Amino acid sequence: MHRPSPPDLDNVVRLRRELVEDGYTDHQLARLVSAGVLHRVRHGAYVDAALWDRLSAADRHRVLCRAALRTAHPLAALTHVSAVVERGVPVWNISLDEVHMTRTDGNGGRREAGVVHHGGELSEHDVEIVNGVRVSPAARSAVEVLSTATPEAALVVVNGLLHSEQMSVDELVAAVEAMKHWPHTLSAHVVLALADGRMESPAESRTYYMCRQQRLPRPEPQVVIRDERGRVVGRVDFAWPHHGVFLEFDGRIKYELHRREGETLDQYLLREKKREERICLLTGWVCIRIGWADLEDPAATATRIRRLLESRTRPVGA
Repeated sequence: MHRPSPPDLDNVVRLRRELVEDGYTDHQLARLVSAGVLHRVRHGAYVDAALWDRLSAADRHRVLCRAALRTAHPLAALTHVSAVVERGVPVWNISLDEVHMTRTDGNGGRREAGVVHHGGELSEHDVEIVNGVRVSPAARSAVEVLSTATPEAALVVVNGLLHSEQMSVDELVAAVEAMKHWPHTLSAHVVLALADGRMESPAESRTYYMCRQQRLPRPEPQVVIRDERGRVVGRVDFAWPHHGVFLEFDGRIKYELHRREGETLDQYLLREKKREERICLLTGWVCIRIGWADLEDPAATATRIRRLLESRTRPVGA
């Protein structure tokens, strides 16, 4: 699944001292903020308000991180969810209100002014540069998130890093083993059992997580469907081939990423319906669709799926 490149945020943050050197007074800066010309990202750091208004929540966090790094110790690097967001990996149900960083000289372990300074050991040799910003390694960042977020939220991050090929399963396992004495990593085995780079979105990772937690048969993700001549006609999010059931997740992200140029929403939905009908005709399977609201009531959604699976227990083709 193709995702657009993140916007270039180099040099978008201006510090108060730089603006004062350019001739602005504090009174003028306050008026520019009130007039909607500048946006104050954090104390003493500003960005163009028009740019800020265009940014997503993730990219606003990236700006906040840059503002914090401008006044941080030079040995500081983004870690935890801040490193993950800089890598362009989607996050779910993790607050982006604070910047997370760690210093390679071992100093840290405090929270101040919207910045969490972590005290963990981070080698300068391990620091990577992503989009011009110092960040912790991908696998380490995954375990950092795992230690501070719920297993479901951590799985979204882990699968995002795997899908974007910024780390491998082996690297993840090694990082978990190396950091197994960290607090709050007892749920790592749950995330490792479900880690799968075939998941293309937070919705798919959450659906996969729901199936495990609700004790549904584990579905096969990203199943390719072929016609009688072996030509690929489509791909479904999840399938239970033995039961003759496939699942598709309905979400805005699909419309945004899979809509053809010039195609309206109605045209996309009609094309999607025809694709589903063809898959059903070729396979004899039935489709169940869920959306974000269904994931908020996992027990009820799992019951609906379970009943459908149980009604189709015969082997496909029997």
